[in-house]
Amino acid sequence: MDNLIVKLYQSSKTILSSKDLALIWEIRDEQNLYAKTSYYVKQGVLIRITRGVFAKSKSYNLKELATSIYNPSYISFETVLRESGIIFQHHDAIFVATKWTRKITIDKKNIVFRKMKDLVLFNSSGIENRDDYSIATAERAFLDTIYLFPNYYFDNLKSINWEKCDELVKIYKNESLIKRLNKYRENSK
Repeated sequence: MDNLIVKLYQSSKTILSSKDLALIWEIRDEQNLYAKTSYYVKQGVLIRITRGVFAKSKSYNLKELATSIYNPSYISFETVLRESGIIFQHHDAIFVATKWTRKITIDKKNIVFRKMKDLVLFNSSGIENRDDYSIATAERAFLDTIYLFPNYYFDNLKSINWEKCDELVKIYKNESLIKRLNKYRENSK
């Protein structure tokens, strides 16, 4: 078996960017990297998902894909809030914090990117690294949401750790957000 394919499958990632492939294959030359990825796409070893993003198989991790399209990024908002039982509404999309606001559909799956200012986006407080992607804690997702949507409705705030919120809210450097946080805390009692 081809040594490059072996290296590819030794990686735990299900989604690989061109940069990931360059690192795994130790290729510095862009044209050489492009030629290799094109060859392996034609051979069916790699699946081209979008420009510069590839999957090893059709059974890739959607959250990993969502955070591979733009860097830096992390899963947040309704995706985390739903998984944490803070909202009950089902959303078919994966929601991601990044530098741009966009909505894309890949393989009939929606990914919604919401713009966060660099001050927040580059701060790793309340962000966990899981299975080759980054995801906000419930408290960080809650704060991200009320930061962008001041009057958001939440179904169940019982699981929110308000002390963690008090620490995390400082990264936003936003007095209005602190007031909103306190209002949500009071209304949850």
